[in-house]
Amino acid sequence: MDTHVTDAPAASSSATAEETPWLSTREQQFWRAHLEVSKLLEYQLSRELQPHNLAINDYEILVVLSEQPERRMRMTDLATATLQSKSRLSHQITRMESAGLVLRQECPGDRRGLFAHLTDEGWNTLQRVAPDHVRSVRSHFIDRFSPDQLDALYEALAPVAEHLRTLRGRA
Repeated sequence: MDTHVTDAPAASSSATAEETPWLSTREQQFWRAHLEVSKLLEYQLSRELQPHNLAINDYEILVVLSEQPERRMRMTDLATATLQSKSRLSHQITRMESAGLVLRQECPGDRRGLFAHLTDEGWNTLQRVAPDHVRSVRSHFIDRFSPDQLDALYEALAPVAEHLRTLRGRA
């Protein structure tokens, strides 16, 4: 996704190329470093979950469900919480059901609503895998920063996350 152009292309939207606030070289470097770190970190964390027969999205679902009352959540809310489409989440929950990690349960009073419920096997899996995952997160990300850098990064990223949640309707 190139966001820095030296020779502006022909306008293809309402704003002309001359009006586009192209990124400076410094901004472009930061943007690309952010994209690379995000992709590489997710790739590495995913690799390290493979021996546990989990994908990074499986792990996220286990964590989200573990934090809910009764370890269950409406499927629509779980899709929103994990930034997945309802369709994609449904396929993923089907795979996780086959592995015994979650169950779908009907919502009382809502014939169309379903809960995803963390099973005891899912809970045990999370408890077994979490220490390795946390070590990976620490090794590949957290420990790469000083406490002051972590504070500064949080202060910088929290408003961006809030802005994007607002756009998505999750503020």
